[in-house]
Amino acid sequence: MKDKIVMPLWTCCLFIVVMNTTMFNVSLPVIINDLQITSDLGSWVISSYSIGYALSTVIFSRLSDRVPVRKLLTIGLLILGLSSLLGLFAHSFAVLLLTRILQSAGAGVMAGLGLVIASRYIPLERRGAAIALISSGSAMAFGLGPIVGGLISEYWGWNGLFAITVLVLLALPVLLYFLPRETSSRDNPFDMIGAVLTVINAITLLVAITQQSWIWFAIGVLSLVAHIWYIRQASLPFVNPDVFRTPGYIRLILIGFCIVVNLGNLFLMPLVLADLFGRSSLTIGLLIAPGAIVAAFCTRFVGRWIDRYGNIRFLMIGHVLLAAVLALFMLGLNQSAFIITAGYLFFSPALSASMASLNNETSRILPKAQIGAGMGMLQLIQFFGGSMSVAVCGLLLHSIPGVSVEKAYHVVYGCLLFVCLASLVIVVWHHRASHSGVVQNQSSTAK
Repeated sequence: MKDKIVMPLWTCCLFIVVMNTTMFNVSLPVIINDLQITSDLGSWVISSYSIGYALSTVIFSRLSDRVPVRKLLTIGLLILGLSSLLGLFAHSFAVLLLTRILQSAGAGVMAGLGLVIASRYIPLERRGAAIALISSGSAMAFGLGPIVGGLISEYWGWNGLFAITVLVLLALPVLLYFLPRETSSRDNPFDMIGAVLTVINAITLLVAITQQSWIWFAIGVLSLVAHIWYIRQASLPFVNPDVFRTPGYIRLILIGFCIVVNLGNLFLMPLVLADLFGRSSLTIGLLIAPGAIVAAFCTRFVGRWIDRYGNIRFLMIGHVLLAAVLALFMLGLNQSAFIITAGYLFFSPALSASMASLNNETSRILPKAQIGAGMGMLQLIQFFGGSMSVAVCGLLLHSIPGVSVEKAYHVVYGCLLFVCLASLVIVVWHHRASHSGVVQNQSSTAK
């Protein structure tokens, strides 16, 4: 595989896919006004894409153990690109919602297969750089999405946002030309019942979080219990329990969940700049963008350093930087708007480096036959961490009695700092456990 061509192009497509969320965030007020819908209904323009994107990510990742990557990529990008063409002419909420759901069904192919092809076809000595490059695409999208969305909505209307996503169709023939040809595997049948149960688990629990509904939470828990029972009965379930028996995998799952909790900061920063400093949407995007650009610039170096010095070292460095920035925000948030800009200059590359190190470490410990299932599950857990973080941060901001808005932000950032420090403890634990395992294996070999 020509990874020097495939991986940069894949990163560009992933950038577009992730930006498809952040662009609509800033355009949502305009959409609500144009279509004359309520805010609760309008929120599904974002939620429907986020939920579907997470589910299609793990499904495409799991299918890669059975179906050739080229075929999955063709299906995913055609669904994404053609549904985006439909979005250009969406002038009712029903058509808009249908378009977003269809987009999400195809969008997961980029996140779901990106780590799979990097883990499967790129040598270990270059894999860290490739995974870091993929992570930079997401980081750039979070930073530049609000700016791009604001500019397009202002000059071309919100329908113009779909034109950006159509561009993935241009990348499809190039990727198909350079990706290796595979044969279908009949040894790994696809568990449709397990996939449906996974979808039900995710939807019910995410709706429970976003709607703060105990009824949906109870339904989600019951569906989860039913799914666990099914996994014990099935011979080759969609959620492969064998991956959880891989030494160190559960620790990495916990770290992945905690790392993406930091995505709550991406939700908080625009609110801080608007609530405490009265900045406009475009100004907020411009204040946040430098951090995303720095993260993308650092990618070429971080990837090489990960390959040279190891994943655990950069997981520790990334966590320390994240904790330092969160502490800065917690203590000095009200001093200046440029505190956000300065802090994000370190936060964004630290988050990208941590994610790249985590993904690379996970791909290293997983057996080749379980890479699709293991990486897909990791991404689904990360999505839950990010979604839960945003929901809980929003809830805390408005549910602390007798506390001003400014103090509420301090409390929320304190909670994020606590989770970050807890994640650092798990990283140290993983490092010691892995080192102990290596020493024991060397002793056994010597004997």
